[in-house]
Amino acid sequence: MIRFTTAGESHGKALVAILEGIPAGLPLIADDIDCDLARRMQGHGRGARMKIESDRVEILSGVRAGETLGSPITLQIRNRDWENWADVMAPEPDPAGSPARRRRVQRPRPGHADLVGVLKYGRSDARDILERASARETAARVACGAVCRTLLAQTGVEIGSHVVELGGIVASVPDTLPQPLNAAADASPVRCLDADATAEMVAAIDAAQRAGDTLGGVVEVVARGVIVGLGSHVSWDRKLDGRIAQAMLSIPAVKGVAIGLGFEAARRPGSAVHDPITTGDATMMGGFTRGANNAGGLEGGMTTGAPVVVRVAKKPISTLMRPLDTVDLGSGSPAKAQSERSDVTAVPALGVITEAMLALMLADVMVEKFGGDSLGEMLAAIERYRRELERRFPRPSDDP
Repeated sequence: MIRFTTAGESHGKALVAILEGIPAGLPLIADDIDCDLARRMQGHGRGARMKIESDRVEILSGVRAGETLGSPITLQIRNRDWENWADVMAPEPDPAGSPARRRRVQRPRPGHADLVGVLKYGRSDARDILERASARETAARVACGAVCRTLLAQTGVEIGSHVVELGGIVASVPDTLPQPLNAAADASPVRCLDADATAEMVAAIDAAQRAGDTLGGVVEVVARGVIVGLGSHVSWDRKLDGRIAQAMLSIPAVKGVAIGLGFEAARRPGSAVHDPITTGDATMMGGFTRGANNAGGLEGGMTTGAPVVVRVAKKPISTLMRPLDTVDLGSGSPAKAQSERSDVTAVPALGVITEAMLALMLADVMVEKFGGDSLGEMLAAIERYRRELERRFPRPSDDP
């Protein structure tokens, strides 16, 4: 199985990730990861932190001479801003009698982990909570996802995303998405395929910035070239749609996930929801085709061979430049919530993060089904499976 864990605080020395389960022999260099780290930092509405950081990965283990070894891969992303926070975030205890550390947070922000975290963990300074709860942690996830994207690319899978809604502005989505999707989406300052909606979104972000407010939105992430039969129907925790939903909802500030038609499927009759089945030449679908993809590439917790399509909704960022009401943890008095530098919106970056999480989930079920200690073994198993799919069911005869 593919497993990963991350460590590190937003203003600590570095973020670290350990990724296990990648087979040996996968070509991998830092540039394969850095390109996605750079994409995560882009987008109109990002704050000053993105001007300070210039994320680059250091591969500390699991790769030698440009190929994975099959052992755990350790990735590190240094925080360039650490030098400005060393006295705040240093792990050493304060000397006896010294004043409290700077930049304590005692006015918790509504919508963030600040208050519930200090109550749960018995802290008095919400910085002990918010540093780890920060979306900065997603840089480590993107690094792990980039490795999995590289693995999936060996099997013909392409993953991309685009913004479909931001600040209440809904984009028009083309019937056929461009390919490669990211090349088209990344050309927009908000990663939106609709030029008119892009202009409106940029204006809305600028207006929110002037008002000291923040904006949320919705992204669509799509994986094409995924073979039929990944995941399983047999147990709740093996269903791929459930695993994808958990992965997406674990992203900070994400409040909703929809696969395929999502909630719209509940509003239509079955005849307008389910995807008709016909025979065809699509080997990724076992020699069958679908008249539509309302299911978003997943039925019964398993891939159908059609593109996997997931929409993810992100609430507005909880750090407002015109703060909401809160209570001071020290005095118990009414106060305005803490304000630190922040983004107006990170919806364009959300697309890159959802790509990473989808790549991690797809790589997991790919390794689960096809196994192999090396990339060559895994690719050979996939090819055997494809040949088996082709021979299992009769096809309509070409004879007149």
